[in-house]
Amino acid sequence: MNIVLFGPPGAGKGTQAKTLVAERGWVQLSTGDMLRAAIAAGSDLGKRVKDIMDRGDLVSDAIVIELIEERLPEAEAAGGAIFDGFPRTVAQAEALDQLLAGRGTQIDKVVRLVVDQAELVSRMEKRAAEEGRSDDTVEAFKNRLDTYNAQTAPLIPYYQAQDKLADLDGMGGIKDVAARINAALDA
Repeated sequence: MNIVLFGPPGAGKGTQAKTLVAERGWVQLSTGDMLRAAIAAGSDLGKRVKDIMDRGDLVSDAIVIELIEERLPEAEAAGGAIFDGFPRTVAQAEALDQLLAGRGTQIDKVVRLVVDQAELVSRMEKRAAEEGRSDDTVEAFKNRLDTYNAQTAPLIPYYQAQDKLADLDGMGGIKDVAARINAALDA
């Protein structure tokens, strides 16, 4: 099963993806984590994307799709992928659909975590304090949220038209949100 965890920055996608990895054994494909790892490693890719990410801007589709394509065999062997932070645009969703179709598979479910904006800011501030991420400044977060609203929110009708979208309350405890996600996946 291939799923997309969808929602604004700070909605809990990464946390819930890790829970699904532990429970179901699927592979988490977090483009943000992959890009941060490239930056930490000092790779050529990391050097190319560091300033882009520090500003809260989106990395090019070509780079992100290349990262995803590299990891698909691992996800297929594990029985599923959890796309976390990807796709972010309709163009990326279309590219992902094409990529998966070429491999004889598809996105099965899109889980959108709906979270109050004040809660998002609170979560971002907590994560910035705990993890020290350079892309979690208030300015970068606001830019990411604006970018999400402008570029990523159009994915809602895209996945609604495919009858794959499940809107879930992303508020509350981690276990409560995980239970809602599992119920949606098992429905």
